[in-house]
Amino acid sequence: MKLLQIGFGNTVVVNRVVAVVTPNSAPMKRLRDEARKNGRLVDATCGRKTRSIIITDSNHVILSAVQADTIAQRLSLMYDE
Repeated sequence: MKLLQIGFGNTVVVNRVVAVVTPNSAPMKRLRDEARKNGRLVDATCGRKTRSIIITDSNHVILSAVQADTIAQRLSLMYDE
């Protein structure tokens, strides 16, 4: 099981990640609000600004304070190993 660092000591299982997106668009804000309402939101920002949203295969939405590009690079390195 490979773990992906998403900031501040938080990790996600690599095989469960479906998408890494930026949180700025209206559809992503709706996705975040809907996940919060349904109890599927995981806030891993430690009180900082949300810079990326990670969507998992279990339909959970994870907020991270790390840039989406950085997480995508880390994810691609995990798949290269």
